[in-house]
Amino acid sequence: MPAGLNPAARRWRPGLACCALMLALGCASARAAVPTTFGTIVGNALLCRDEVDNKYFYNYLLNAFGPAYKHDGGAYWFKSDGATLWGVEISELMVSDDTSTFVFVGAVAETTPELLEQAITTQVGMRYAKIDSSAFPVREARPASRIVYFDRKSKIYCAKFKPLPPVQPKAVRTR
Repeated sequence: MPAGLNPAARRWRPGLACCALMLALGCASARAAVPTTFGTIVGNALLCRDEVDNKYFYNYLLNAFGPAYKHDGGAYWFKSDGATLWGVEISELMVSDDTSTFVFVGAVAETTPELLEQAITTQVGMRYAKIDSSAFPVREARPASRIVYFDRKSKIYCAKFKPLPPVQPKAVRTR
């Protein structure tokens, strides 16, 4: 230890050590980068090009973005800071819970439905059709991916009916 230091400075200070440890852990637990598989896995699910399994997507989003920040409307909602799909910023992702009759995965895009549709068509070639004549029409593509208005943004999702549980054999009663 250098000769000019105060004797008190030579003692171990638990408070400083604790602060240093917390700072190191805080830096290590900061959100990691968006997974390299994000576009393939989540993008294909939103376009209904893959199976939609809410347990799988819940775990994927949990590992990628941390715990859901809310549980509302039959879905777990995740913040997706820095994520993009088709060149469009994705601010939130949602996956269904088990209370819904549908299994779904969705995302909030920071753009209008018109611009999101255009980005998807340009990058993937998928075309959407307006399926109603309202002022804010729902857009749908085969095999059922939908884009809807969400305030001044858009929401894209894929929803499928939940598979029925396996039929259980009836118990045979004996007298």
